[in-house]
Amino acid sequence: MPFSPAKRKDTFSGIVFVAIIAAAATWIAALAPVAKLGISPLVVGIVIGIFYANTLHNRFPAAWEGGITFSAKKILRFAIVFYGFRITFTQIAEVGIDGFLVSLIMLASTFLIGTWAGQKLFGLDRDTSMLNASGASVCGAAAVLATEPVLKAEEHKAAIAVSMVVLFGTIAMFLYPALYGAGVFDMSEREFGIYVGGTIHEVAQVVAVGGAFGTEASDAAVIVKMTRVILIAPMLILLGIYLSFAARRSGGDSGPIKLVIPWFAVYFVGVAGFNTLQIVPPLAVEWINEIDTFLLTMAMTALGMGTRFAKFKGLGLAPVYAAGVMFLWLMIGGYFITKWVVAAF
Repeated sequence: MPFSPAKRKDTFSGIVFVAIIAAAATWIAALAPVAKLGISPLVVGIVIGIFYANTLHNRFPAAWEGGITFSAKKILRFAIVFYGFRITFTQIAEVGIDGFLVSLIMLASTFLIGTWAGQKLFGLDRDTSMLNASGASVCGAAAVLATEPVLKAEEHKAAIAVSMVVLFGTIAMFLYPALYGAGVFDMSEREFGIYVGGTIHEVAQVVAVGGAFGTEASDAAVIVKMTRVILIAPMLILLGIYLSFAARRSGGDSGPIKLVIPWFAVYFVGVAGFNTLQIVPPLAVEWINEIDTFLLTMAMTALGMGTRFAKFKGLGLAPVYAAGVMFLWLMIGGYFITKWVVAAF
């Protein structure tokens, strides 16, 4: 037990160690050149964590591993629950049925395409494929973090998925504005906002792209993106149910099916519903979100600390190819789906 009397001090030392690195990641992400690229503290945290895992790991006490694991697992779930304070159901209603449908269609289709392509076309294992797909289809690094405990996946597989989010999300940040400015995307400002919110990976990346083209595009982009974020809860619940049936089928167990329900996702929706009531003062919500971002950064940093390059052997460029397929679907398929849905509603 990590908090048993014999291990308590070392566990706390590990947690503090993770917090110090997360604080450094937060500071780095706030630097102008990094912030301009839309790189979140979560991404900086995992990069530092991976660097530590493959260079300095043996120079620190092994007994701290309990605190690092606690940060990657327990603190993660707590942070995902309080991520609900970033969303209200009112915001989702404001974007309209067209924005909601674009979010729903792109999330479901991208997750299915990514999971299928990863396994069937490029030979990736199930967990790597699904983590890769969750990052592209929902909300980037935070979605990978939320999906990892449901799959009970290894840390290095989540790190692969996060790296794909960074790669293709960054490409989208530069490519989308260039194509829209050149007139390739024949869309109104609001349509472009819905398209950006429904297809770009990270929240920070959506804010950066949407904000470059006026208030209408920016507002639509952010709200549609947050709709995708809240849809992670039903996605994870359905994923848990699927995994339960799949485990029974593969194991030949004829007994009762034990459903794997990610309760933190249910609580996340509950917090979003509570936030909709606007009982908590806005300033307090801002502070909660700042603290929550830091806790997510701690979880991502701890995740990186468990990632050794040796575990990547044999994967080659398969994750890049799978993520590339999803990126093309998001950019090209997302464009036509957005045009069709907005025209229909």
